This record gives sequence, C-alpha cells and structure tokens, in this order.
Amino acid sequence: MATSSLSFLSSTIFFSNSNTIHSSMQQQQHLIFKSKQQQFSIRSEAAAATIPILSFDGTEVGSTTLNLKSAPLDTARAVVHRGLTTDLRNQRRGTASTLTRAQVRGGGIKPYPQKKTGRARRGSNRTPLRPGGGVVFGPKPKDWSVKINKKEKRLAISTALSSATQNAIVVEEFDDKFEKPKTKEFIDLMRRWGLDPKEKSLFLMTEVSDNVILSSRNISTLKMLTPRTLNLFDILDSEKLVFTKSAVEFLNERYGKDDNDDDWEEVDEEEEDGGEVEESAESSE
Repeated sequence: MATSSLSFLSSTIFFSNSNTIHSSMQQQQHLIFKSKQQQFSIRSEAAAATIPILSFDGTEVGSTTLNLKSAPLDTARAVVHRGLTTDLRNQRRGTASTLTRAQVRGGGIKPYPQKKTGRARRGSNRTPLRPGGGVVFGPKPKDWSVKINKKEKRLAISTALSSATQNAIVVEEFDDKFEKPKTKEFIDLMRRWGLDPKEKSLFLMTEVSDNVILSSRNISTLKMLTPRTLNLFDILDSEKLVFTKSAVEFLNERYGKDDNDDDWEEVDEEEEDGGEVEESAESSE
C-alpha cells in the first residue's frame, strides 16, 4: 500500500513508492504518482494541456489550452512541498501562552510550617507540581512565519495546477444562470458536468455572483475560489478542478511559461575609457 508523505490530504500528488517514466522528448518527460483514487503526474517541462469546454447543459462545445510553467522533474516535489509547508506555517497564529510559577498569582506565603506536620515540605501553592501552579517549559507567543520567494511560490502553484490538468474541466460562465439561490440546481449542474457531489471539487472563477455563492456554500466538499483566494492546499486537496474560461485566461497570463523574469536579468557594465563590456563581479586574487 502506498504511504503518502502528506497523510493529512485526502488526495495528493506525493507518494513515496511512485513510478518514474522517462520519455525521449524532454518536453514530454514527467513523473507519475499513483494513489487509490486517481493518478497524478508532475511534468518536468511546461507542456500545454488541452481541456474540453462544457456548456451549462453539460455538452462539449470546444476546447481550450492551459499552458503553465512546471518545475523540473528533480525539484518539482520539493518546490510544491516547500510552498505547502510555508502556507501552513504562516497560518499559525502563535498566540499560545502559559504562565510560569513566577507569573502565577499568589503563592508568596508558605502554606504550612516546615516541620512537625508529618507532611512533605512545601514553599508555595503555585509550584508546577500542584494544580493551578505554573507550567514548566510551556508554550510562549512565537512567530512561526517563514519567508518564500514570490517566484518560488508562483512556481509551486503552477506546478500543482499543471499536474492536475487531467482531472480538470473548463466550463462556460454561469453567473447569470442562477436567478435565485438553489442548492439542488447547483448539484444537478455538477452532475451534468460529470462531478460527484461527494468528491472534493475546486471551482476557480474570476467573479462569483451572490446567487452562486449561496447555492454552493452548503456543499461541504466544494471550494469556490477566486484568483485572490487561490492557494496550494486547496489545489492538492481537491479531486476535481473546474475552471471558467476567464479563469483559464488568468492562469495562462499569471502562471504561463511566457512570464518575463526581469528581476533575474544580469546588468552589464561598460568601462569608462574603452567602452568594453565586462563582468560585474571580478574574482579576487
């Protein structure tokens, strides 16, 4: 039985006994991880994935391309894992606090004489050995947050999205289809799209109307996200991904492989007298 390295996720792309598949084409090279429910793949290069577009009635009306960046094969797992653990650590408030025996109120008077009582000697009622006393090595307020580069975080999200494209569908905009909130109609819509209401689904929409929010909020297995609330945990925790056409355009624009990395460009310096180009960093003798 496969043992997940992230056991708290119901469906994840990280498994220790995965099978590696190498193809001759570098762009098609990918790593496959198998689980009980489905099969995930992490591509080593950014490859365009063709996803069908479904109408409100559930019929296929076309297809679209999702072209996202993906981390190299040997670092894809580490990048996504770092992005996930960073998000979870940054969610910790770190407000847990306990009092030591010096901070607990009372206990300044010796409760009874040292001798001639037949009892063990005691100097305070606030000792850690008694109920209501101080706590030894208890938690104190702490900052658990860690830093991650923006490009690394973006690469982790795009790698997770590109690995789950085989479990994703694209639908037409349906904000104006709900004239009033109705959960039953939203469940029927999911079934027309081939989605099981009992499975975890993630909907990514650029704009969500109030009727859609009210119609879907009672479905415990569904997450309705916008580009602002898109996060790595919900992507890995979902078994099905549903994108609208506008959401696909947003993903291709923000996480596509055509992003310009202006911050990493090297700046060449010219010599004052000759005008020749030389390296900015010179090796010291």
